Amino acid sequence: MDGLRTLGQPAALAATRALLRSGMPHAVLITGPAGVGKTTLAMDIAAALLCTGNPSDPSAEAPCRDCRACRMVEHGNHPDLHRLAPGGAGSVISIGGRGDRGVRDLVADLALLPVEGGRRIAIVEAAHRLSEDAQSALLKTLEEPPFGTTILLCADDEERLLPTIRSRCVRIRAGSVGIRGVEAVLIAQGVADAPTAARLARITDGRPGHAIAYALAPSAATTRAEIARTLLDLLGTGVTARLAGVRELAGRAADLNRELDAGTARATGATGAASASRPGAGRTRARGGPGAATTSVAPAAAGPASGADPEAHDGPGLLASDAAEGPAARVPAAERRRAALALVGIWRSLLRDLALAGGDGAGSIRDLELIDDLEVAARRLRPSAIGRLLGDLDAAGERLEGNVSPELVLDVLALRWTPDAAA
Repeated sequence: MDGLRTLGQPAALAATRALLRSGMPHAVLITGPAGVGKTTLAMDIAAALLCTGNPSDPSAEAPCRDCRACRMVEHGNHPDLHRLAPGGAGSVISIGGRGDRGVRDLVADLALLPVEGGRRIAIVEAAHRLSEDAQSALLKTLEEPPFGTTILLCADDEERLLPTIRSRCVRIRAGSVGIRGVEAVLIAQGVADAPTAARLARITDGRPGHAIAYALAPSAATTRAEIARTLLDLLGTGVTARLAGVRELAGRAADLNRELDAGTARATGATGAASASRPGAGRTRARGGPGAATTSVAPAAAGPASGADPEAHDGPGLLASDAAEGPAARVPAAERRRAALALVGIWRSLLRDLALAGGDGAGSIRDLELIDDLEVAARRLRPSAIGRLLGDLDAAGERLEGNVSPELVLDVLALRWTPDAAA
């Protein structure tokens, strides 16, 4: 749609165009699942608001993508565009201080006069990771924003934002993209051929950002398939084998996160990191993988977040792949939790496919490479057992988000991973 580069979100794009034509409000909350293009949409809005092109054609809609301002936005070095994302081990955006860039730093940036034009734009990625103190610090700016300021909050889960934050924002909702739409994004970006795009579109649940990360980290899809196949092998084995196997898979899930982080880094390029060191430029800290925050559809947008403040270990918790390296290899709690969430996500997708393989929905199975294994395992599982196991996984996800020990959560799932899944 014109100069907007977000793909697969017609409703969100229509809402964006309507706001641009009528006058963009000072605060916009862009919500939707991780990896569907929220940050890309925020970058589109920033480009449109900062665009200085088409002065001789008032009917032309911004962004033009050709003017100096549009090029600076695309390369991440526009001095009036400021970005804030989680960085560090805690997977939160802090209030600031102690060497961490936080909300107070962003607020100070927005208080300055624009450098290039008449506006300043702030993009807060993974805004659901704002700490409560950080949200309180941002609230006054949302209530009384400096003239010409627009704040764009991208959040996977708006319920984790304070009601006072939500009430001061206009919402734009982005949803999952259809399989064909994800395929089109991958092919348009030139990161996958048609067969690969079809497979990645199926296994990433309509999230183009995740699909791009997989496409640019070719070993990641293999790692994911190995995790799923091992889960099927562990179904109904002895308790000791299941406990050890699931712990080992947590280590493999951490490896997968690292592979996807590398894919995201390739997609976003080095320009964002370079702009972070330039005076006045919008700065972003290092970001992690898809399990933590928003992934973008277009390479111009930033990747997912990994955290901000240091977090104490919440138990001995070595990932299995690090166990041989001894106590020095202890992994931060947030990283272990992120690996556990990635494993739970693959587990949930596997159970969905098991339910389809055991019924009449084999054509809708996500990972067709596992179809033979799925059909064998489906014969061992009653539909009621699949329902109970899915409930266990939903509860596990909530507990992990609530900071319960990842090892404890995975141990419970391992004990329940039996064909009868008795209550």
